Amino acid sequence: MRHEYALYVHKIPVGVLGASGYAGRELCALIQRHPRLTLAYATANSQRGETAQLPGGGSVTFVAADDVTLGHATLAFSALPHGASAEWVARAREDGVKVVDLSADLRIGNGSSDGIPYGLTEWNRQAVRGATLVANPGCYPTSALMAILPLLEQGLVADGATININAASGVTGAGLTARLDLLFGEVTENFRAYGVGNGHRHLKEMRAMVAAMPTDVDLIFTPHLLPVARGILSTITVPLRAPLSDPLAPFAARYANEPFIEVSPDLPELRHVQGRNVVRLTVRRLEGVRTPTIQVFSAIDNLMKGAAGQAMQNANLMLGLDETMGLPA
Repeated sequence: MRHEYALYVHKIPVGVLGASGYAGRELCALIQRHPRLTLAYATANSQRGETAQLPGGGSVTFVAADDVTLGHATLAFSALPHGASAEWVARAREDGVKVVDLSADLRIGNGSSDGIPYGLTEWNRQAVRGATLVANPGCYPTSALMAILPLLEQGLVADGATININAASGVTGAGLTARLDLLFGEVTENFRAYGVGNGHRHLKEMRAMVAAMPTDVDLIFTPHLLPVARGILSTITVPLRAPLSDPLAPFAARYANEPFIEVSPDLPELRHVQGRNVVRLTVRRLEGVRTPTIQVFSAIDNLMKGAAGQAMQNANLMLGLDETMGLPA
């Protein structure tokens, strides 16, 4: 019945679990604008029956997760909180639904990711294309890994090097839950580090992805909170085996045919990427250091390429659609 309905209207029904958060609402908006998808359900237990306005226009009315038939969707996005998502992912799969999980529950490095593709699309495209379940990367790892993996893959990073990742994010990266430290008066005209000491949870998936590369390196990651709504800018310091005559060349070569990667000679800014499903990258040599070293600058929209946009990119592949369909580039 589900497939007959999809064929009849020429659209594929998809659902969103945990639709009331920032990423969930962004997903609902992307689905409503998508030429081949239709929204089957959008769950939010605490806001059941309420209608919310979506980014870019449109609206959605939330329903309780227990009140929907998960199998009415061909694919579901789980934007539920970390720790709560895995159970609903398992329920959806029992009903034959493909799933893109935006939580950390099933990501590499978190102990329960065996056989589940890590949806860093440009690096795992073939595994995503044939998958029924994909773990969508975190926003910080997306920004950082896109910037360092080409260097590691091509053996350009010094053995035993320490790669230092300083990244600053807008406040939507912390989610929609009310918190005192995220009040306007605490965030505006302020800038602070958090999760210091190299223990941030996103390091697990970064380290797991880097471990598959041919160079042995350490990662230091320090996140910061920006007084803006959305966007991440990462500044990443990388010691090299030898100087590069053209520091942009490894990135230009690796990402030459990627529709959502922009390699530019200019420094990226948040306004270059906000509302777009892109990673914008550039590189600078460091002067006055004994070891050849570069800085890679990476900017993304944390709610698009860092969450909902990348999830849609993966869903398109899982559903046999054009990867770019319905996504703002």
